[in-house]
Amino acid sequence: MSAYLFDAVRTPFGRYGGALSGVRPDDLAATVVSATLKRSPGLDPSAVDDVVFGDANGAGEDNRNVARMAALLAGLPTSVPGVTVNRLCGSSLEAAIVGSRTIESGDADVVLTGGVESMSRAPWVMPKPSRAFPAASVEAVSTTLGWRLVNPRMPKEWTTSLGECNEQLQERFAISRERQDAFAATSHQRAHAAWEAGRYDDLVVPVDGVDLARDEGIRAGSTPEALAKLKPAFRPDGTITAGNASPLNDGASAVLLGSASAADRIGRDPLARIAGRGVMALDPQEFGYAPVEAADRALARAGIGWDQVGAVELNEAFAVQSLACVDAWPIDPEIVNQWGGAIAIGHPLGASGGRILGTLAAVLRTTNQRWGVAAICIGVGQGLAVVLENEAAS
Repeated sequence: MSAYLFDAVRTPFGRYGGALSGVRPDDLAATVVSATLKRSPGLDPSAVDDVVFGDANGAGEDNRNVARMAALLAGLPTSVPGVTVNRLCGSSLEAAIVGSRTIESGDADVVLTGGVESMSRAPWVMPKPSRAFPAASVEAVSTTLGWRLVNPRMPKEWTTSLGECNEQLQERFAISRERQDAFAATSHQRAHAAWEAGRYDDLVVPVDGVDLARDEGIRAGSTPEALAKLKPAFRPDGTITAGNASPLNDGASAVLLGSASAADRIGRDPLARIAGRGVMALDPQEFGYAPVEAADRALARAGIGWDQVGAVELNEAFAVQSLACVDAWPIDPEIVNQWGGAIAIGHPLGASGGRILGTLAAVLRTTNQRWGVAAICIGVGQGLAVVLENEAAS
């Protein structure tokens, strides 16, 4: 049995401290759950076999199984279960993988997957004291991004900052600052052009009470020359800046999956088939390069090669790691992130996998391509990829 992607929606992605910062993450997740059901009015909500959502943080208002909370807040019957998965930046792509496997096994016909992250609202945390009435001060730690409360047994090279890890990747592959800035500028230009052309009109839904129609971080006039003026963020003589790396964001995404026989129940034709999946792990500090092998494995399981791939959605955590991955694949770089990427659109960790998967399905349909790859790098040395087949391609 095959699993199919029937629909995909997301909120606009807001800047850190921006338009969506006043919205709880469980409400963001409920927004895309509600929107998905409204877009398929023939689907009885009680026919949803499971809700699987990704969430990279889970330390604040997204605690206690945000998938279940979103389903309840969206008004689904209490009989519809929900589960939250965490593979950091790949969490919502992992959710889609879990949902597709559940359908392929015959355990479900309809699974609503997705992910959410409010990096603005991620709380500060502190460890409990080892004994009562400690005399020393205790530091509160931000849970917005990266390592926190690190186990001292972890090797230091594993727990370095995400930016420093990618400066090391830059040294390994000699990817210049100029290439990174050019890649980042292209991301903004393509995202702006896609919005202007109406490409995202059917993929993005508004958030109640928030005046935000488009992704908040896109800078239409971005140029390599303007980005070249920004200072390095992680090393005094480094190449990574706030302009050629993804920002901190808030947002949610949802992907509706089902079996072929569920089409009548959902009331729409499938957009794409889940054709292959791949996961890869390597040394934690090399996480940016992990999508290379993850995508190769997904393609092998789909039974196709790179020469058949017509579109790639690669989450742009950093321009340098994106370029390293694209350089490693035997593809035309022009088919990568044709409607812009995370450097411009944003990267709310738990929501990004659903965004790239939904965008990939739409790009395949728009360009009449049959095969596409969605891939994402994941902190602590992992990568994830999914291959989609557009069976309607001529």
